Amino acid sequence: MGTLYLVRHGQASFGAEDYDQLSDLGLRQSVQLGRYFASKGINFDMVLSGTLRRHTQTLTGMGEGLGQPLAATQWTGLNEYNSDAVIAAIHPEPLDRTPAPDKYRKHFRLLRTGLLQWMLGNTQPQDMPGWHAFGQQVIEVLDHVRQSDAERVLLVSSGGPIASAIGHVLGTPPEATVELNMRLRNTAVTEFAFSPKRHSLLTYNTLPHLEHLDYAKWVSHA
Repeated sequence: MGTLYLVRHGQASFGAEDYDQLSDLGLRQSVQLGRYFASKGINFDMVLSGTLRRHTQTLTGMGEGLGQPLAATQWTGLNEYNSDAVIAAIHPEPLDRTPAPDKYRKHFRLLRTGLLQWMLGNTQPQDMPGWHAFGQQVIEVLDHVRQSDAERVLLVSSGGPIASAIGHVLGTPPEATVELNMRLRNTAVTEFAFSPKRHSLLTYNTLPHLEHLDYAKWVSHA
């Protein structure tokens, strides 16, 4: 049996004009995760990631913490959905992007609704694949891992693809898959055991690198 470590990227720049950029906290989270893996003597036979900047920056931070660079094979199928397009499919009016707690809550409330409607096939966000096609891209990556000779695989991606992978392995309905997505924390680790035949869930959304009280304020969701 091998182990697949699915890692969500570090905190990005939510509310900024360019979200696809790690914040200072996101970089610290990534470095600390690399230090955690180093402390456990965990090395990776294979590294996979999406192509987004926040994915590559997370890998760079992890490599710094590990003390060695992480060269990844990039898969576009591990890139995140366009949350603006998902929301626009159910709420065509532009959202007020002024930083404020109530604006953030409205964004995520609409995103939760939009994701469910997309998964159910009731909407089709602009310039995006259908949910089934989106998930199929993730399944292709999982199949690649199963068919490899690797024993420890690191996969750095975003909430949507990771939730899709978990939903595929557990056979969850759309409503549960949405909740899996919305609960994922930055640099959270989800573990699958895998064999040539199947993947099995071992852990979900853990933060072993941030368990110490010194890092209590480092936990983030967006």
